[in-house]
Amino acid sequence: MTTTLRVAGAQLDLLVGDVDGNRDEIVAAMAEAEDRGADVLVLPELAITGYPPEDLVLKAGFVDANVRALEAIAAASGSMTTVVGYVDRLPEDQFDDDSVPRRLVNAAASVRGGEVVSVYHKTLLPNYGVFDEARYFAEGRTGIHVDSIAGVPCGISICEDIWDPDGPPAKQAVAGARVLLNINGSPYHLGKSEERLAMLRQRALSTGCHIVYVNCVGGQDELVFDGGSIVLRPDGELVHRSRLFEEDLFVVALDLDGDTQTGSVAPALDLTAEAYAAVTTGLRDYVRKNGFEEVVIGLSGGIDSALTAAIAVDALGPDAVRGVTMPTRYSSQGSVDDSIDLGERLGIRVDCIPIDELFAGYLEALQPLFVDTKPNVAEENIQARIRGTILMAISNKFGSMVVATGNKSEMAVGYATLYGDMAGGYAVLKDVYKTMVYDMARWRNRDTPVIPMSIIDKEPSAELREDQRDSDSLPPYPILDEILRLYIEGDRTAPEIVAEGHDADLVSAIAKMVDRNEYKRRQAAPGVRISGKAFGRDRRLPITNGFRP
Repeated sequence: MTTTLRVAGAQLDLLVGDVDGNRDEIVAAMAEAEDRGADVLVLPELAITGYPPEDLVLKAGFVDANVRALEAIAAASGSMTTVVGYVDRLPEDQFDDDSVPRRLVNAAASVRGGEVVSVYHKTLLPNYGVFDEARYFAEGRTGIHVDSIAGVPCGISICEDIWDPDGPPAKQAVAGARVLLNINGSPYHLGKSEERLAMLRQRALSTGCHIVYVNCVGGQDELVFDGGSIVLRPDGELVHRSRLFEEDLFVVALDLDGDTQTGSVAPALDLTAEAYAAVTTGLRDYVRKNGFEEVVIGLSGGIDSALTAAIAVDALGPDAVRGVTMPTRYSSQGSVDDSIDLGERLGIRVDCIPIDELFAGYLEALQPLFVDTKPNVAEENIQARIRGTILMAISNKFGSMVVATGNKSEMAVGYATLYGDMAGGYAVLKDVYKTMVYDMARWRNRDTPVIPMSIIDKEPSAELREDQRDSDSLPPYPILDEILRLYIEGDRTAPEIVAEGHDADLVSAIAKMVDRNEYKRRQAAPGVRISGKAFGRDRRLPITNGFRP
């Protein structure tokens, strides 16, 4: 007789802290999965609280609310088992201040028939990169956890537990589990979906079990979650993969004694398409979840602001995006024309506010102080700060959130003006190198050329002085970006980068630029993380720093 387990997975876009709203979404998913005949529904890690809840879990009232939500979810359960993530507390007999730094645990509850039937506590706690779980949680002590679901022994684990080849899922397989259910809050970075698939294939082959991996989806501050939930057969064959960056509720019938397949496999995306989807998702959810209805973007006629505008339109729709071009004496007519052309192609409102008179007024006011000095970056940055002031005035007047347009290359070397073009509520390209900005712009233009080719083809310039070019102070972006990747994401020292074939003087100059601009980045708006190490939560270097690479 063939044994079949009908497994449902729901990759949901949940809101951190909205315990009641998340509870309602979970209950709705439970009803749909049960209607579709599922034996078990698997939900993401910490689904009730949203992931990551960070210091919210230090509030006892928040943890209490999440426990009450679990009780309501259990009360709504029927014959189908639901595996749902939440924050639990260790029982008093397991909590010892001398051995357990926190009483809280990252947990997965199995609910069925109106009650909680079992609880698993996450054993392996990631504490690297963007993860701070040791700050909040104790290691789980529930041991090998195998539940019988519709007569099938199933191992239940949480995220990091399955990344270790000798982690809890391996032990569950030895204990007799035939299906491994793993719930996740796995943040995206470039190439993560393929890394994940390769790892899960190894686990399927080594354990001889079916693998059901369910991830959350959507943006949360700097983090974006790609979903990409996966079901694998014991031989590593892909039975189901959910689409990246989209909510999904799927049902797969696992034939435990044969090779029947019932799932659908969404196509993989290339890296540029992944990155574009990630930043679009991050901006959309940051705006939507924080209650904004509109964004405003300063349009310079350059590639960064053009790509930012295109992303904003794709994320929010043209009616929710407005652009402003603010020319001075150094702005070319081509840049103004390109900004207006861009707006027409995207279908957004574009206002032109010339600022040369304002600039002249600043220069006149500062003349007694600047007399007998040569013009330098001070005069250049006045223009950027006037533009920032105008954008913030529009934000204050109309409730529009300013989207900053700077990219990772500029943020790295300080080629951005503090309190000027760095002003904004969110920086959508903050973790996108300049070379990838061009890749993404060309990718976005693949079907409909919304970004004028004159913008893509022009030589980059801030247009803050006569005949200015980025190349006046920076090396070609392909060279700059390669050095930055090694220095920032690879944590290489300057001598190590030179040993890979880069010019010693250039590497030294770039490293110094990166280091001395750490103070600027600390004051920058949050932005979507798409790399293995973004500026912000997973790259934490001291501002006051005597180490010289």
